[in-house]
Amino acid sequence: MPLDLSTTICGKKLSTCIYNASGPRTGSSDALSKVASSRSGAVLAKSATVNEQTGNPLPRTFQADGKGSLNSEGLPNKGIDYYLSQDTIEESMGESGKPYFVSISGHNLADNLAMLKKIDSVDGVSGVELNLACPNVIGHPIIAYDFDQMDAVLSAVSKLKLQKPLGVKLPPYFDGPHFAAAAKVLNKYKSSISYAASINTVGNALVVDTVAEMPAISPKGGFGGLSGPAVKYTALANVKKMRDLLDETIDVVGVGGVETGEDAFQFLLCGAAAVQVGTKHWIEGAKCFDRIVGELEELMEKKGYKSVGEFRGKLKPWSKEGASKSRKAKKMSGGGNTRAEQAKIPVGKGGILPTIIVSFLLGLLLATAGFSAAGGDVTMGGFVPFGSLLKIHDGLEGARMGGKKKREL
Repeated sequence: MPLDLSTTICGKKLSTCIYNASGPRTGSSDALSKVASSRSGAVLAKSATVNEQTGNPLPRTFQADGKGSLNSEGLPNKGIDYYLSQDTIEESMGESGKPYFVSISGHNLADNLAMLKKIDSVDGVSGVELNLACPNVIGHPIIAYDFDQMDAVLSAVSKLKLQKPLGVKLPPYFDGPHFAAAAKVLNKYKSSISYAASINTVGNALVVDTVAEMPAISPKGGFGGLSGPAVKYTALANVKKMRDLLDETIDVVGVGGVETGEDAFQFLLCGAAAVQVGTKHWIEGAKCFDRIVGELEELMEKKGYKSVGEFRGKLKPWSKEGASKSRKAKKMSGGGNTRAEQAKIPVGKGGILPTIIVSFLLGLLLATAGFSAAGGDVTMGGFVPFGSLLKIHDGLEGARMGGKKKREL
């Protein structure tokens, strides 16, 4: 029986619980069609404004492989009408039959209300994600950090009585009272909000170019939103907190630093109904969804889970038994200390172990040829005594160091 990775958010069935975040590689129908053709469970378009805009000056992105990414794009997009046109929807979705969501991030409340009204009447749109978290629009604050403003925005939105499901994109929170305040506002409008996507980038990060002695990107004095692996643990905490605090009718969609099936598993374990992938999609392209879904399937099979519903939201409390189980698993997979580490034998560059191995092989060759090794010690049964090996090692090490000194001179 095949594994069931399907999920439901805002009443819409997704074939897999992994899909793209609004951001890189989501601005055109060509890019969106690649997502639709992958194992992504849904397709989410780039955050749109009322009119097309080019965004912030270049360069506005920075990549540090395996660590994180920085961007201050400033919402470059083709304008809301493009993402709502039937041509775009058909070109993007093809025959996939997957849910198509749009994202909006207006310059002001009036813009957002106007776009929401327009979206609500368009066939082919499964729902809308309202971005309350963008830190990269020059001159505009992050709405969801101002809880009074956040309340006012959602109050106005709720009065529209939208027919399309509504999700909201949240920034990361770092303090208990802030989690509580954000959840209180969202719960107040639970009849209008179907899901909360957590988290957007961590705002106002700075990467410094040591050689040039300047920021790595141009806009906003080099400040931008941090994403990728660097934010995963913050994102996990936000998902867990929001799942604990939000009304059960509001789904939580996890996003932030997801690169592997194991990452996705962790977000689901913390209570995410679905998981979005942003930075890794930017780096790897739409093929990342096939890989991540496949890795999640492998992990589920290994653990004996048949569906994501069997473990979603079931993060266990810390225990000695769990910690012991984890340590044993690491040792079995080679993640624990090696015997060389336990014996305090240096293994790295310049360490004794590689030279002893070479010495042993040299001694074995000498023994085979009938010679004595290292200053008169004789071989015994085809092996060289350990004292001889140490002498050989000392000689080789001296030669190596002598050569090094010559090179330094």
